[in-house]
Amino acid sequence: MSRRLLTVPGVGVGLAVVSALLPALLLAAAGLDLGRSLFSRRPPVAMRLVCCLQVYLLAEVVGLVALGLVWLGSFGQARLLRWTYAVQRAWTAALFESSRWLLDLRYEVDGDDCASTGPLLVFVQHASILDTLVPTNVITRRHRLTLRFVLKRELLLSPCLDVAGQRLPNVFVDRSSTHTEAELRKIRALATGLSPNEGALIYPEGTRFTRSKRERALGKLAHHSAALLGRARALRHVLPPKVGGSLALLDGAPEADAVFIAHHGLEGFASLGDIWRGGLVHSTIRVHLWRVPRGEVPTGESERIDWLYSQWSEVDRWVDAQQQREAA
Repeated sequence: MSRRLLTVPGVGVGLAVVSALLPALLLAAAGLDLGRSLFSRRPPVAMRLVCCLQVYLLAEVVGLVALGLVWLGSFGQARLLRWTYAVQRAWTAALFESSRWLLDLRYEVDGDDCASTGPLLVFVQHASILDTLVPTNVITRRHRLTLRFVLKRELLLSPCLDVAGQRLPNVFVDRSSTHTEAELRKIRALATGLSPNEGALIYPEGTRFTRSKRERALGKLAHHSAALLGRARALRHVLPPKVGGSLALLDGAPEADAVFIAHHGLEGFASLGDIWRGGLVHSTIRVHLWRVPRGEVPTGESERIDWLYSQWSEVDRWVDAQQQREAA
């Protein structure tokens, strides 16, 4: 693919450049951190970010080498998939643990035992770049369940995610596509045939939460689905769910229970400005999961939409409770 002709060499060149300049970059970052500590109350973050960049590029290059070796030595589709899953687990674990250590993060997870067995459909709140690592570590790493992902196509700019993600059963949604039904068919097919040690995962909001995105989402609902507008306006900390993909997952796996993942504390890594302000450093990240048996999921479309909004309201209430807890 033409994309990989740019991204694969790009991370290699990036790693070489950053590694060669690392002493100078760390020295400059130390100066910036010293200035921040003298003239503001914001935590030192520049050196941490330089280290995060180095680790990310190293993980990409090592991951690509591992994926290439797996492809050369697997000799069979089943083994290729099994070994690719192993590389994926190691790659995400490396990024998760390095970010946890470099940013001094503490994770408190409540309810993850509900995701110990499948088949599952997993619906995850999206508030940060880092929350894409949470399900893999909370579900796959702890309980060895294999997840199939519905992700935005833009993530294919990460070459490791590109190579491994398209080798494994995942769907990368083109959010600009006018062929909505074709995209939904892919999501429906993704959820079909889940085994007891598998799940399919989606971010119902479709993008990270910000106040401006919330206003745009409410504006779209006002024109296209006024009936849901009142319920969407009641959501203060999450975006209203885009129901199409979630309903497609439910249609594709009529035997699977639903698991919802809410989290609080990762908002400080939502944008470059948030990252530079150091809002995530020394944070406690709280993650909460709950499971809804399939027998409690309605069968009609309108009833399912109402049910999804009810569950998403629970996500919103839980996040609000965490904010109130911090403010107290």
